[in-house]
Amino acid sequence: MTNSYNSEIIKEIQDIYSSIKKDIENRLEEFTKLWENETEENLFSELAFCLLTPQSKAKMCWSSICTLKETNALVSGNEEQVLACLYGVRFKYKKAKYIIQVRELFKIDGKLSVKKIIEGNNSPYEIREWLVKNVKGMGYKEASHFLRNIGKGKDIAILDRHILKNLRLIGVIEKIPESITPSKYIELENIMREFTKEIEIPLDHLDIVLWYKETGEIFK
Repeated sequence: MTNSYNSEIIKEIQDIYSSIKKDIENRLEEFTKLWENETEENLFSELAFCLLTPQSKAKMCWSSICTLKETNALVSGNEEQVLACLYGVRFKYKKAKYIIQVRELFKIDGKLSVKKIIEGNNSPYEIREWLVKNVKGMGYKEASHFLRNIGKGKDIAILDRHILKNLRLIGVIEKIPESITPSKYIELENIMREFTKEIEIPLDHLDIVLWYKETGEIFK
């Protein structure tokens, strides 16, 4: 392991991982079962959730998704009805439009068909590229988050502020980029992937560990 890494933080991360490894495995198994067993509406709710998360608190976004589902606005509400459910979500006017647009994108013969559309692609990388290209408001981070949450993100990274902050503190990266282009995202993801091999924590486990380190919980 390179000497430039912060050994104290790595030790902290490894200790956290040892203490919550089983919980991480259980959560990832839940995500896999979501894909296998859940309704199209619930799969779509994960997509909508990830569209809401940029620059907003994840719990606030999930609360809005729950309200959207309870009022049936997620599946059939108009833009105004969707907007009314987005409590505490930043840029909610834009994001309400995004939900309406992506809902139409994921319909076949008038019905939500997330599985069929996603299954038309192959690897997680190809699915992610398709999502970024076709879903307005969805970048690599959000697409990676969505794929992880439906059990299809085993070897891709969710490079949110918690992850980037810790990669910098550890010494994996020198600084947090002011903006992340698609090529920069892939570059950082590859750097993180190599780092996970060195510390022997799987990529899809490490981002949960780093989230837990910052927030004290395993969420979505």
